[in-house]
Amino acid sequence: MPESLALTRLLNEIFGGVVASLLHAVGIQANPATAISDTFALELLVVGCLILFFLAVRATLSVEKPNAVQQVAEMIYEAVGGQAEQVIGHGYQRFHAYVTCIFLFVLLNNLLGLIPGITAPTCTLVVPLGLAVPTFLYYNFHGIRANGIGGYLKHIAGPVWWMSWLIFPIECVSHLARILSLTVRLYANMFAGDLVTLVFFSMVPIGIPVVFLGLHVFVSFIQAFVFMLLTMIYLSLAVAHEH
Repeated sequence: MPESLALTRLLNEIFGGVVASLLHAVGIQANPATAISDTFALELLVVGCLILFFLAVRATLSVEKPNAVQQVAEMIYEAVGGQAEQVIGHGYQRFHAYVTCIFLFVLLNNLLGLIPGITAPTCTLVVPLGLAVPTFLYYNFHGIRANGIGGYLKHIAGPVWWMSWLIFPIECVSHLARILSLTVRLYANMFAGDLVTLVFFSMVPIGIPVVFLGLHVFVSFIQAFVFMLLTMIYLSLAVAHEH
């Protein structure tokens, strides 16, 4: 069994007993020394970094002299907001924070794979699934909020009432398949990218692998963008009003 990361061992020493007790309460047996996995520890690290980033932006906001951190934040805000406005349209502001956090969280988790000895959390199936399920619940919640339960169900059933008996179950399956689509797309692409980089590093440790590191960065950005874009598309379809 490979040795866990130093961060994971530290978290298990501090919180392993609590996590093991919580898991035991729901019927899952766990060793306090290994209750927290490397994947979860890295996710917590990403969350902590994002919180610190947002706090740093908030604490140093300046209209006259924006610093580098604020400029980066504004660039991300404008880029994501512009994309959301194009895809979702009117009222996109209420979803701006969620899609931005999704993009940054996926991106940073993907980029962790660049560090030697660390596997990107998104290469573990449960992480993409853990992002896909809340996204599914999120856009359906806002679809119901925007159209009402009856209006949303009618929206799913399609505009032709006499075909609703056929369209409704097909659309329900299609919506559930979005969880699988979001999960497998992110997992498969990042797993393949990590595997290719690892293979070439083991074969040629100098020179050529740099190209694949660049490819890994490119794939990391693309997969984060695609996950965010699909979230926006699902939101736009869910909150659309029938005319």
